[in-house]
Amino acid sequence: MAKYYIGIDLGGTFIKGGIVNENGEIIVSDKTPTEVEKGDKGVAANIAKLANALLESQGLTTNDVEGLGIGSPGMIDSNEGNVVYANNLGWENFRICDELSRLLGGIKVKIGNDANVAALGEVKFGAARNYNSAVMITLGTGVGGGIVIDGKLVEGNMGAGAELGHIVIVRGGEQCSCGRRGCFEAYSSATALIRETKCAMVAHPDSSMWEIGSLDAVNGKTVFDYAPVDPYAKEVLDSYIEHLACGLVNYANIFRPEVILLGGGVCAQGDNLIVPLQKLVDKEIYAGDKGPRVPILIAELENSAGLLGAAALLM
Repeated sequence: MAKYYIGIDLGGTFIKGGIVNENGEIIVSDKTPTEVEKGDKGVAANIAKLANALLESQGLTTNDVEGLGIGSPGMIDSNEGNVVYANNLGWENFRICDELSRLLGGIKVKIGNDANVAALGEVKFGAARNYNSAVMITLGTGVGGGIVIDGKLVEGNMGAGAELGHIVIVRGGEQCSCGRRGCFEAYSSATALIRETKCAMVAHPDSSMWEIGSLDAVNGKTVFDYAPVDPYAKEVLDSYIEHLACGLVNYANIFRPEVILLGGGVCAQGDNLIVPLQKLVDKEIYAGDKGPRVPILIAELENSAGLLGAAALLM
């Protein structure tokens, strides 16, 4: 008999939910506005309403599912089912698992940080499904990620660990959003790549990157497009990949995972990013080719990673 799970990807604007089977197939999915202004219990009520609607659409009840998993932003104490702090939701110490279990007739509910949960989804059902240990890094506005060792999330004390964007790789370097300087995020996020591209264009009015029209047109793809023909673009790209490799080697040396996964829009560049990055990681990793290699792969699940990972919390 098939087993079913409810996965919830909780965001500041929308709540995405789905019913997932044990093979990671999404049977049905939908979303609803989060409505943060309703407060923590109001958002929990919206989650419960979405869960019930999903079940009803398939002729199921809460008795037909193994439980409900949530990927939530913020600092999460997964053992206690508590959102310790989530600034974009305006929550502090909200025991959401207890509240949802109450609203859904005693159903089992588990929660994890959204970035951690996405990593679990990739290990269970995505690009790392053939591995038990993986580090996932998401290169977006910031740098997030998650760590899975022997099939289990590594979350740290009260779920406050695995802040992978905030190791320092350049002491006293660029200002980071966390308040420190020189963080991995300050050099390896898509935001950082765009910043450095703009700086290069301003410093070099003769750069062919100006063909895009203005600084406002710069995105994470710009230096990849122009690196083959523009030395300034190549310099920016080479520096970006070197900083990215520096952080990845640190994670590889600490955890020696079977694989490192990269997600985010920058990864759309495929081999133009991965091939030179892999060469640097292979060269700089501790023990070189005498130790186990750590391949770098691109995450597969995209917008479904959070939903599937949330469901996987119960598997």
